[in-house]
Amino acid sequence: MIATLRGEILHVEENALVVEVGGAGLRVFVPAPLRAQAQAGEMIFLFTHLVVREDALTLYGFDSQSDCDFFNILLGVNGVGPKAALSVLSTLTLDAVQRAVFADEAELLSKVPGIGKKTAQKMALHLKDKLKPTDALSKMAALADYDSEVLAALTALGYSVVEAQTALQALPKDAPTDVEERLRAALQYIGG
Repeated sequence: MIATLRGEILHVEENALVVEVGGAGLRVFVPAPLRAQAQAGEMIFLFTHLVVREDALTLYGFDSQSDCDFFNILLGVNGVGPKAALSVLSTLTLDAVQRAVFADEAELLSKVPGIGKKTAQKMALHLKDKLKPTDALSKMAALADYDSEVLAALTALGYSVVEAQTALQALPKDAPTDVEERLRAALQYIGG
C-alpha cells in the first residue's frame, strides 16, 4: 500500500492533483481545501490511502495523518464510500465533525453533498464509538450551540456549508460569544 508520497504538482484538476513521483504522474484525489491551496510547480507531501477495486486503483491524499485516519474511519460507515468520505473532508473540518457528533447534531453532517439524513445519522452513531472526546473537544461542544446557530443563519442566507465553516474558523479565538456579533463578524469575513 502507498502510505505517503512526495512530489511536484504537475496539474490541479477539478477534484484531484496530478503529482509527479519518480517520473510518473499520479492522480491523487484530495479534499477541496487542500486542492484550493495547491499550485502547479510546487512540491507537496501527502499521506495517502489506496482504494483497490476490481476496475480501478484510486489514490486519496491528505495533508495530515489525522485527516487520513479520519478518512479511513469514515470508510467504515455502512453506505459511505471514498467519494462521500472525501466530500465530508472537503466540506467540514475534523473539529466540526467531532463537534457535530458529540453535540448530537447529525443534521450538520447531512448538509454535506452526497450525505443524506439516514447516512448522517449512521455516520454520527459510528463516529461516536470511534472518536475519543478530549478536554478541548468538550469545550468545543459547549461552543457548538452558538456556532451552530451562526452556521444555520449563514446557510439560510444562501452561503454553502464550506463558506460558513471557513468564516467560523477564521474568527479570532477571542471573538465574542454573542450569536449576532459572531454572525456579523462571519459576514464581514465572507464579504472580504
